[in-house]
Amino acid sequence: MIRVTLIAAATYFAAAMTVNAQTAPAATPQQTASIDPTQIDQGKGIFAHNCSHCHGPNMVNAGTIAPDLRAFPDDRERFFTTVKQGKNGRMPPWGDILENDQIVSLWAYISSRRNP
Repeated sequence: MIRVTLIAAATYFAAAMTVNAQTAPAATPQQTASIDPTQIDQGKGIFAHNCSHCHGPNMVNAGTIAPDLRAFPDDRERFFTTVKQGKNGRMPPWGDILENDQIVSLWAYISSRRNP
């Protein structure tokens, strides 16, 4: 019974964190430390699969038009718009490919690696 209660509580917490991350304003460097490590790991996987071929495995790929994502502004709304709609015909739109929760995880990963 206790195990079932703990699993239910953990599931509820994870769902609440996802909803909170989708509606919360952009994270500051101090807030980044409080982002769920699981979400950062998920974002890392999404980045490796979908983004690293242009942005490089470490978020920078010299010699391409892709910007250094470690220096991306602390602007969650801009990030979401860019990922969903693409940018200047150079970055393809990912809005039909990535779900909102995947973009939230991707932002968590990018934010955790920001170097302003």
